[in-house]
Amino acid sequence: MSLRDDIFGTKALNGYRSSKSNNKTKHRFKLNLQKRRFYIPEEDRWITLRVTSNTVRTINRKGIYAVLNEARKKGTLNKNI
Repeated sequence: MSLRDDIFGTKALNGYRSSKSNNKTKHRFKLNLQKRRFYIPEEDRWITLRVTSNTVRTINRKGIYAVLNEARKKGTLNKNI
């Protein structure tokens, strides 16, 4: 399973760590993925999603139904949801 957000599809980034002597080593910035259950009152069902902490904050602000509709319009929503 890839480390991707189920709603927005964000994935890990690559970069470099920099030491005090400015030596660069490759580093992968992983996502803060969390498995969460959300209730959708409009569809009267529960769904389980792997989302980042940033996506959880967006869902709390806008609501799960609005976020899902926005992701469906953009085409970033995971197909099995």
